[in-house]
Amino acid sequence: MTSFENPKAIRHFQSICDSLQDLVTRYHTPSDLKLYSDGYLQALRNCNGLEQNDQEKLEKLIERWILDPSSFIDPEGDGNKGFFDKKRI
Repeated sequence: MTSFENPKAIRHFQSICDSLQDLVTRYHTPSDLKLYSDGYLQALRNCNGLEQNDQEKLEKLIERWILDPSSFIDPEGDGNKGFFDKKRI
């Protein structure tokens, strides 16, 4: 369930994750991340960019990824960044 065999699906997953990480560094909320990913996935669905099973797997994996706080731990191991940080600039 958590791995892709299709290189296109892998590239889309990496692209979404990179964009979400960028949004987190700019203090966007989890609902903002969900909105962004939903738009990306809907556009991908509309252009038939992936096979149906890869599309469904990508949607489920991104949903889980957004809800998992460990997805947003920086390289130094600090999990208090982004929307998990109570102090905002």
